[in-house]
Amino acid sequence: MINHPSAVELVDVVARWIDGVRPQLQGRDAFMARVAVNALGIASRELAQGRALEDAAIARYAELLGQTGDFDALNDELCRRLRAGEIGVSTPGLLEALSANLTAQIAIDQPTYRPDEG
Repeated sequence: MINHPSAVELVDVVARWIDGVRPQLQGRDAFMARVAVNALGIASRELAQGRALEDAAIARYAELLGQTGDFDALNDELCRRLRAGEIGVSTPGLLEALSANLTAQIAIDQPTYRPDEG
């Protein structure tokens, strides 16, 4: 049986290759190589962790809103209720859900970010 590399492995190897040739580049090419490596890192983390993090966000929103749906539908409903003033900062669980979702997004986008160091 042939065992193909996973999408995460393919993205990671391309990122490592670009990062390996980057020191030989200059100016804009070096900058764009750094941007590409960062973008591939985000893609790799999204592939590896995204589904689980989204499922957790869906569970938080479903509990908070008392309804089911996919992430986009629940997020739209949350926004609608916030705009209508039906929920707000005093709503039990709202700030915790938003904080957990933000922390999960940062884990994908900027995993080395540490707000307490700034």
